[in-house]
This record gives sequence, C-alpha cells and structure tokens, in this order.
Amino acid sequence: MHSHSAEQTDGSISHSGRFSALIVYVLFFAVLNESVFNVSIPQIAEEFQLLPSEVSWMITSFIVTFGIGQTIFAKLSDRYEIGSLMMFGLLIYMISGLIGFLLQQWFALVIIVRAIQGIGASAIKALTLVAVARHFSTEYRAKLFGIFISVEALAVAAGPILGGYVTSILHWSLLLLIPMFLLPAIPLLLKLPKMNQVQNHAKVDLLGAGLLSISIGLLMLFFTEWQWYYLWICLLAASAFIIRIKRVENPFVETDLFCNIPYVVLLGISFILFGIMMSMIFIIPIMLSALHQLPTDRIGIVMFPGAICSVFFGVIAGRLTARRGHRIVFYSGFLLTAMALIIFSLISDQSIWYICGSLALFYVGIAYVQTALAETITRTLPVTQVGAGMGFYGLTVGVAGAVGTAFVSSLLNAKTLLVRIIPFIQGVSAHLYSNLFLILFVLMFFVGIAYSVIFGIRKGTILKRLN
Repeated sequence: MHSHSAEQTDGSISHSGRFSALIVYVLFFAVLNESVFNVSIPQIAEEFQLLPSEVSWMITSFIVTFGIGQTIFAKLSDRYEIGSLMMFGLLIYMISGLIGFLLQQWFALVIIVRAIQGIGASAIKALTLVAVARHFSTEYRAKLFGIFISVEALAVAAGPILGGYVTSILHWSLLLLIPMFLLPAIPLLLKLPKMNQVQNHAKVDLLGAGLLSISIGLLMLFFTEWQWYYLWICLLAASAFIIRIKRVENPFVETDLFCNIPYVVLLGISFILFGIMMSMIFIIPIMLSALHQLPTDRIGIVMFPGAICSVFFGVIAGRLTARRGHRIVFYSGFLLTAMALIIFSLISDQSIWYICGSLALFYVGIAYVQTALAETITRTLPVTQVGAGMGFYGLTVGVAGAVGTAFVSSLLNAKTLLVRIIPFIQGVSAHLYSNLFLILFVLMFFVGIAYSVIFGIRKGTILKRLN
C-alpha cells in the first residue's frame, strides 16, 4: 500500500517523534470541543430564554461542519501540503473562538462561530488520519491509531467535566477560548519536515459539499424536532447530492469508494459503533442524575475512571494490532463492549460503583474496536483514495455521534420502553434505562455479525486480496 517514498517520509517523521507528539496535543483540544458544551446547555438556555432544542444547535452546528470539513480537508491533502493545511485549520479554530467570546451576547452569532470552529477542528482530525495512513508503516501506524483513539476518548470524557466546572464556577463563554491552548503548537508545526502528498490538482466540489451539508442539517432537524417534512426535504437534498456526484467530473465524494464493499461495510459498522459510544456518553449522566440523584461534580467522578482506562488500553490496543492483527483486537473489544452493555441493563438501578466499573469495561472495549476499525479501513483503501476515504470516514462517525445522541434522547420519552423486561430491575424509570441498554446491545450484536461476515474470524480471502 505504501510506496518507497512514503516509507522514507515515514522515517524522517517518526525518528524525531515531533509529529506524533504534536498531533496528540492538538487532537485533544480539537475533539474536546465536541462534548465540552453538553453540560452547559441548561444555563445557556436560561440566559437566552431559549428551548433546549434551540440551544442544542450550538452542538449540532459544530458537529455538522466538523464532519463536512473532514471530507474537504482530506481531499485538499491530495493537492496541498498537509502541514500548511493543518496550520490553516488551527488559525481558523483559534480566531473564531476569540471572536465568539467577544460576541457572546448574541446567540445567533455564537452558533455561526461554533460552525466555523467545527471547520477548523475538522482540519486537525482529518489531516491526522490522512498523514498517518499515508506516511507511516503498518506497524507504526497501528500504534499511532491506538494512541490517537486513547486521546480522543479522554477528550470526549473530559469535555463534560471541564464544561461543568467552568460553567458553574465562571461562565460558559470561556469555553469558546479552548482553542487558544493551541497557540504553542504553531511554532512546532512550522518546524515539521515536509510530507509528500499525492499529486492531484482536481478542484473540490463545493456544490456537492453544500448539498451534503444541507442533507445532514435537515437530518439533525428531523431528529431534534421529529417533523417529517424535514426528513422529506433531507431525502430530496440527498438525492440531488447522489445525482451530482454521479455526473460531475471530480465529485465531493468519490463514487468508486462505494464500489469497495469492505470499505462500505466498515463505514456502516463505524456509524453504529460511534452512535453507541456517543449515546452512552449522553445516557449515563442523565441516568446517574435521575436514578441516583448525583450532582454534576460526582457524575464526572464516576465517569472519569473509564476514560482513563481507555487511554491506557488504547495504547495497548495499538501495539496489539501491530503484532497480532486487527481481528483479535476487534473481537476482544466487541466482547468487552457487548458484555458491558448487558451488565448495564442488569444493574441500572444498583450501586454507582458497579456502574463505574462497567463503564470502564465499556471504554476499554470501545478503544479496542475503534483501533481495529481505523487500521482495517486504511487497508481497504488504495493509496490514491486514502485522503477521500479517511475524510468520508471522519464525516460518517461525526454524523453518527449526532444521530445517536438524538436517537436515544427521543427514546427517553418513549412510553413503550417503560415495560419490565429484566425481572429484578426495580422502578419504572430503571426499566427505561435498562431497556435502552438492551437496544444498544442488539445494535452492537449486528456490528459483530457484519464484521465477521466480511473479514471472518481468521484472515479471509477479501483481506488477502487487499493486503
């Protein structure tokens, strides 16, 4: 998959370790913004006298542009130098945050700023994946994916803790200044060695990007307000997008990607997986507050050990993937995650320390599965499609997080889930959460089946051909 020149570039970067250390630093603060505002929503709604569904656009606007931007920057990496693009994204990320802080009294402008922040943060996430997939050897790449996934897990878990502390002690608007922590990264980024990009001078299809953005935005509106006309308009925009990418010479999303069956299956698996992960991050704090009456600071204490476990085991997963291959890592993570979801369904009304331990099990399983998936996806892509393929992968998991959160939030209001399925669960509210975890377990079960059908328990014919 890698050319000789790519291996040489790999050596010049990996020997210094500068690139790896820098990316770990900037990736943490890019992903942190995905979840840092979640616990601030009630206070922001009260300050601007808005409904929760209206305030949620602070999060949704970031997620949509974060996903779309990953595809754009990944495609641009085929045409421009990765370090320069990352510098551009960092500047957008930081400047927009500063402007947002200064204009905090106008909510509409804050939403616009959050959308712009998503574009800047997307450059960091997308270009990280592309650089690793394109310029590092298979063994070192798997280790880096494990480290990056650990950093992402820590950032996602630390977001609500940091957001809750800053919002309660100071003011939510200070969270807009989080990108300023990346200022020290600028001089380091300027000193990085040049990385050769694939020579591709095709223009980015902005109309296709716009149609896809409209489709995603309408999908988010549908899951937020459950108005069917949003879904119908979304389907029209999606149809126009499909027609566009089939007819244009250089489409926003390469149609050849969807002829790659293993890649498409992995996208579906990743969508469900990331939807489950973000659903759990959304459900657990609500459950701890509703069933166990825990205050915000104690909820963070219960959730944080699991995040720390994911950091350490993400690194282990990367090393294990490099030595033993992605299958054993994926199936180990699958079993741990499925086991954790079953335990959650059985102990939703039990001691918070049981919940804390089960959450650690869940985080470890997710770290393993994510590491294996990231490595497997790079193996399914030829070098000329790495940028486009990893960019669309980033878009897929970004949208999955938003859809998963919206999906489970709507299920929290579903009266049909208030039935007793687990006989020894006590209380109507406890049945609701127990049944939600069972639904997520069923989804996880389908993830395992889909992966085993394509890639098998051992090295199958499809992977032999790809390797």
